[in-house]
Amino acid sequence: MTTLVHPGAGAPASAPDAPAGPSHSARARRSAPSLAWLGLLPFAAYVLLFLAVPTLLAIGSGFFTRDGEFTWANVAALGDPVVLNTFANSAWLSLLTAAVGAVVGALVCYALLGMNPDGAIRATVDAAAGVLAQFGGVMLAFAFIATIGIQGVITVFLQDALGFDIYENGTWLYELPGLILPYIYFQIPLMVITFMPALAALKPQWAEANLTLGGTRTSFWTRVGLPVLAPSFLASLLLLFANAFSSYATAAALASQGSQIVPLQIRTSLTSETVLGRENLAGALALGMIVIVGIVMALYSLIQRRAARWQS
Repeated sequence: MTTLVHPGAGAPASAPDAPAGPSHSARARRSAPSLAWLGLLPFAAYVLLFLAVPTLLAIGSGFFTRDGEFTWANVAALGDPVVLNTFANSAWLSLLTAAVGAVVGALVCYALLGMNPDGAIRATVDAAAGVLAQFGGVMLAFAFIATIGIQGVITVFLQDALGFDIYENGTWLYELPGLILPYIYFQIPLMVITFMPALAALKPQWAEANLTLGGTRTSFWTRVGLPVLAPSFLASLLLLFANAFSSYATAAALASQGSQIVPLQIRTSLTSETVLGRENLAGALALGMIVIVGIVMALYSLIQRRAARWQS
């Protein structure tokens, strides 16, 4: 039997012709200029006024004399043995404290890995690391002077109770070796902050797969864990190096005499009452620091980009 179907009953009536492209309102919304970029104006002004302009002024001043005449003398002074020795001191101090801070900080992160992420101990360590990483400058110098200075609490206690004088061979705290402990003090918590996310991102499935294939804890770290964490560790190490290389306030408060590192050499060029007419040498020294820190941060960016491949 043949069934008759009304033309409009079997299928919905065809809609009127509509434009194939997006609607007019959608096109209008896309064509309207976005105002979201206005939120970046305060930050852009901050970067311009307090980073870009001072950097350009510092670099530019290195190519001029005190009278405003162009010269290469300031930049040529970077090859002076005294200046080269200052850069070498800054380099080995930064590398040593960065290496110690990176290793100890990584061990602290490994210890935290086995704790409850929401527990009191983990929260306390995270909060302490965030505070201590920023605890520097004059406050940190005063803390070390008050504890292990010539008349510090620990120094006096060791002398009275044990007859041991930590300054028997000289007042090392106020010289270049005395900067090692204060720098390590803020390098370790900075390492905890930067390296803990990478360590926490290790997937438990990797350890389970290692055990399933007959591996051990040692084989997991040697074949999976350490190779995967190596880029993040190196990136954190470079960040710690740049942090120590550019530190000034702590060194200025402790080593008030002499110019053993580059930031103190810049201070001497600007404030010395015995070497006059060489204020613009500070600009050349700043140029050298910017080049070194720029290279380090470029390497940090490349390594961090590689580490982000598996973290994502």
